[in-house]
Amino acid sequence: MISVALLVILFSVQRYATSKVGFALGPSLLVWFCCLGGIGIYNLSLFGPTAFMAFNPLYIIYYFGRNPFQAWLSLGGCLLCATGSEAIFSNLCHFPVRYVQYMFMLLVLPCLVLAYLGQAAFLIANPKSSEQVFFSSIPIGVFWPVFLVANLAALIASRTMTVAIFQCLKQSIALGCFPRLKIVHTSRKFMAKIYIPVVNWLLLVSCLGFIVLFRSIYDVGNAYAIAELGVMIMATVYVTIIMLLIWESNIVKVLSFVITFLFLELIFFSSALSSVGDGGWALLIFASVLFMIMFIWNYGSKLKYDSEVKQKLSKDLMRKLGPNLGTIRAPGLGLVCSDIVKGVPAIFGHFLTSLPAIHSIIVFVCIRNVPVPVVPQSERFLFQRVCSRGYHMFRCIARYGYKDKKQEHHSVFERLLIEGLEKFIQREAVELSLQSEDDVDSDEEPPTPVKIITAPNGSLYSLDVPLLADYTPSTEVIPEAICSTPQHDPVLDYAQNLELELAFIKQSKQSGAVYLIDSPIIKARKDSWFFKKLMINYFFAFLRNNCRRAIMLMSIPHSNMMQVRMTSYV
Repeated sequence: MISVALLVILFSVQRYATSKVGFALGPSLLVWFCCLGGIGIYNLSLFGPTAFMAFNPLYIIYYFGRNPFQAWLSLGGCLLCATGSEAIFSNLCHFPVRYVQYMFMLLVLPCLVLAYLGQAAFLIANPKSSEQVFFSSIPIGVFWPVFLVANLAALIASRTMTVAIFQCLKQSIALGCFPRLKIVHTSRKFMAKIYIPVVNWLLLVSCLGFIVLFRSIYDVGNAYAIAELGVMIMATVYVTIIMLLIWESNIVKVLSFVITFLFLELIFFSSALSSVGDGGWALLIFASVLFMIMFIWNYGSKLKYDSEVKQKLSKDLMRKLGPNLGTIRAPGLGLVCSDIVKGVPAIFGHFLTSLPAIHSIIVFVCIRNVPVPVVPQSERFLFQRVCSRGYHMFRCIARYGYKDKKQEHHSVFERLLIEGLEKFIQREAVELSLQSEDDVDSDEEPPTPVKIITAPNGSLYSLDVPLLADYTPSTEVIPEAICSTPQHDPVLDYAQNLELELAFIKQSKQSGAVYLIDSPIIKARKDSWFFKKLMINYFFAFLRNNCRRAIMLMSIPHSNMMQVRMTSYV
């Protein structure tokens, strides 16, 4: 119950410990390592330096010669003497590599070696004291202070591992290997100081389950040995890939590294697997569930993205539709939210065929997170024109830093987006004015002939500039034949085009904005195999319905939002 209470306290303050309490925990670890080294020196001076004979490798040979099977089983437990100290390398996000290496070689490693030498000296003098050797070897006068420091160090080590888990999951989310979760950054200076609420409470429940289920440090140790050795083996595989692809090392050096390290690790791992029935099974089940979540999410996301890329609308189709997109352009701003960075998403074609009208200005919005604390508002939006000027269609990538407030009001988002769009158009006009008439940008399409139509109220509108408020209707009577045939107006200069487009944007802004949100449904084809249907139709659908979407963080009223779900079969 004491362990349960300490775990509840640890995970309850985890959000604050990552930024503020962490500064007070560093000195505690320094005291802990000094205690380890001091106790080891005390036992060596009290019981003699006989334990230094353990550095002779012949003793391990004698040990295996007397009882090979028991020696092999003890390898997993021997490995636990060295594990845990590698948690110091989780601080690579906060300190330079050299500082961490110096701290490990000058403080952590010497203190650990002295602590185990002192325990070995104590066991040589007291061979019957095999239970709780560390606490038995502590001098009686300092037992309780060391006991408190040991528990505090255990909590600090747990916190360090929890922060490392947060970092691993954040990288997995960025790589598309894990569902999107809420990530809270607790520091403006250090990007690595993060907190994931869902994972924090899931870890608490898992730890409490392990404590209540096993009730023994030996079973927990067996599970921990399997986890540590699995991490070591994967690290060896990753370093091998880096040596081959990044460093381009000599194949002889790569083979020597792989054979040496992988051979030793597999021997230890085989020993640890022998304890699967004594606690290791729970860890394997936990790891299997986590692996299935990551595999299903990555597999489903890849199929979803490939489907969206294949179904996106081509530029040839947009040219055939013309500037009016084959429908009526109503006043207003339409924000089509999609994950597609390039091209026109397929959901836009669904809007064109299903809605009686489309907005006069269309902006394809894609929200992306960048690894910086704050993105200035002047640099938040990246714009690109889609098709020619007469279409009034733009692509916008909204970039947010990890400390930017994404729960902003929709009106603030719209105001910043329109301001960025106006600056983009002004900058584009300046750049075009500096170019010669023969220098045509690759993204610009040939000018579309202007079409004049007569509205039911008698007003005249240009499809190149639909519903332009500043357009002055002609007082002359225009025959129907003239109205229905293309009319080539004189080419306006860049300043006049700029004024007309800015006025058009101003009118669309006054008419309001509507968010057209793409929420596709991914289903497996009927002829797919059973496991694919199970993963896509049920498991991936459940994960996708419960993960976060960046656009949903804004407080968009229902009257300004149209969410469309289009089913895609993969």
